[in-house]
Amino acid sequence: MKIAVLGAGAWGTALAMQISQKHRVTLWARNAGHVSGMRKARSNPLYLGDFPFNNQLVVEDNLREAIHDAELILSVVPTSGFRAILKEIKSFNHKAPVIWANKGLEAGTAKLPHEVALEELGDPKKTGQHWGALSGPSFAAELVRSLPTALTLAATDEAFTQSLASIMHGNNLRVYTSQDVIGVSVGGALKNVIAIAAGISDGMGFGNNARAALITRGLAEITRFGMSLGGQKDTFMGLTGAGDLILTCTGDYSRNREVGLRLAKGQTIDEVLKGLGHVA
Repeated sequence: MKIAVLGAGAWGTALAMQISQKHRVTLWARNAGHVSGMRKARSNPLYLGDFPFNNQLVVEDNLREAIHDAELILSVVPTSGFRAILKEIKSFNHKAPVIWANKGLEAGTAKLPHEVALEELGDPKKTGQHWGALSGPSFAAELVRSLPTALTLAATDEAFTQSLASIMHGNNLRVYTSQDVIGVSVGGALKNVIAIAAGISDGMGFGNNARAALITRGLAEITRFGMSLGGQKDTFMGLTGAGDLILTCTGDYSRNREVGLRLAKGQTIDEVLKGLGHVA
């Protein structure tokens, strides 16, 4: 099976390497220089450079070529570029299922990824083109080291999610399924806000009690908000809700927690984002 992974950041690279253990993978990046560097190094020098690609993973900077003959498209571009990449896929009249692993709200519209997908790709029940979200508590640096990881794949068609989950399973990766695309999208977006708050709390020295309170009350707010949009309560108690929130608020690899820590030290948000050098 050929799978196209769009976006060669840390998470896109980690997923591409994981999936290439069982399937042919084309990893796409828009920057030709980045792609050239990956081809020469047979790794991603900008992210996870110590982990080499296997022979089933190739890299490409031409999107049309990357998705040609792909039976599945996995989009891992930042949410800010998600709509644009869907428009490009649609312009090629490519009907392969599209799964996204980006989290957050679209700037300017505050729309969640599934709302963007609905606008750009249409309703799967009408178009026949499946789409859904892959989310959960996960750091790229741990997945590429083959450490145990669990994710949730959410799409409205149960048979589709079950078949795709089995494709993505690996020795160290377990993929659970859900039909609650709304709940999964909300959990993945709003946990970032709470994680920044947790980082500020830690940076101010407020202690473990305060962090636990932020996580717990943050989860309650995320749950109420998500349910008001049509999400299911159980979703927020699972991997894409509580699981992702706990990891992002406590993990040393958490970019959003790092934003909070730096803000607590007196940096401006512009200084923080410049210092991180990548999307938070």
